[in-house]
Amino acid sequence: MSQFFKKIAPPIREFIERQKMFFTASVSEGARINLSPKGSDCLRVLDETTVVYLDQTGSGNETAAHVRADGRLTIMFCAFEGPPNILRLYGHGRVLPRRSEDYARLLVSVFAGEEPPGARQMIALDIESVQTSCGYSVPVYEFKADRPTLQNWASRKGPEGIEDYWREKNVRSIDGIPTGMDADLTAG
Repeated sequence: MSQFFKKIAPPIREFIERQKMFFTASVSEGARINLSPKGSDCLRVLDETTVVYLDQTGSGNETAAHVRADGRLTIMFCAFEGPPNILRLYGHGRVLPRRSEDYARLLVSVFAGEEPPGARQMIALDIESVQTSCGYSVPVYEFKADRPTLQNWASRKGPEGIEDYWREKNVRSIDGIPTGMDADLTAG
């Protein structure tokens, strides 16, 4: 059954690094709860209490808005292949804007300098608690491939088209909470 830990031990790190997909959950006062699936090999474990993921353009920017307003963030992994397991990382998130020094440093040091088209920011999670649970009811799925659709869409839009899209769709959450994208766009 479930167990709690204070940090990411080596077996937990190995489990995280094998996963092809994860989910983020966030909320802010007066806002609806956001739950987002993520893929594309975009998450890295920085140390025993910190993970970061390279956030790509989406139809909304809820996680960034909630993290800036409230801070609370949960990341969940489910074993779809191999032994059953569910892993949750609880903590406080930080937005690393695309044009920030932290973003540039991490892009080189943990993402090999590779920035996919449409990358808009990184989200770091400072972990307060790690929980594992059985995952016995999670179905078994076989990973075939990442979908190229988002990167193809972003490539067709080009850098200016992506920034126009961010201005239209990503500056505020669906509940009207500022995401911080406007400051990053102005800085560029």
